[in-house]
Amino acid sequence: MAQTKTGPMTDQRLLPLIEHLARVGRRAAEITLDPGGLRPRHLIALKLLSARGPASQLALADSLSLDPSNVVGLLNELEERHLVTRRRDSGDRRRHIVEISRRGERDLCSAYERLQLVDDDLLKPLSAQERTTLYALLVRAVGAKTPPCDIPEEPALRPAMRSKR
Repeated sequence: MAQTKTGPMTDQRLLPLIEHLARVGRRAAEITLDPGGLRPRHLIALKLLSARGPASQLALADSLSLDPSNVVGLLNELEERHLVTRRRDSGDRRRHIVEISRRGERDLCSAYERLQLVDDDLLKPLSAQERTTLYALLVRAVGAKTPPCDIPEEPALRPAMRSKR
């Protein structure tokens, strides 16, 4: 078995590699998305709302693994740019429902087209099949740590999610 300075090569840690790749990708993405453009947390929130539909602020906070007060700030930024809309829930006036706007959908698509160029450059050593596999594995890993944010199931999910933390 091959040896490294720190031990056998079977001791492969993924997190440092993922973090390094993320850091390189983040720098390239920031340049691609222009100063003052959408940041990763904006893109993730918009993507969740686009893919899953309207959500309560609290459910979105859980899905993003953010403190609810931080989500309010994030949504304020998105709302100022007219990328999301917030409205009171007709079933519970204390709750706000967040929905991606048409402009939000358009800006999200544009950002993802530009980020595809970053992906292509960052992952050019991988074949198309390897990229597909990597994507599927990352989606599965992220999905295991990301609670759903759809509105109808929220009351039933919240107690169970709290007990798992």
